[in-house]
Amino acid sequence: MVKASHGSRNKSRSIMKKRPRERGLSPITREFQHFEAGEKVNIVIDPSVHHGAPDIRFHGKTGTVVESRGRAFVLEVRDGDKIKTVVAIPQHLRKSN
Repeated sequence: MVKASHGSRNKSRSIMKKRPRERGLSPITREFQHFEAGEKVNIVIDPSVHHGAPDIRFHGKTGTVVESRGRAFVLEVRDGDKIKTVVAIPQHLRKSN
């Protein structure tokens, strides 16, 4: 038997699913979002954009922007009792209220 693949999108069917009226590409304005250092953002992975997405375990978490790196942003996210560094492009980020 062959060992099952445990890729980066393993067991993500329900999380990566869009509702019927949200299907297709996301609005272009999401790509032009800008965040300042110290700003709080929510990580909401957009399944229609594959590149620049953080790991599936960070979906739904809130992080703090540390810096911008190219067109991506570096975030600090609490994962259990550790603070981890996550790099994500703006399509996968929303401003936290």
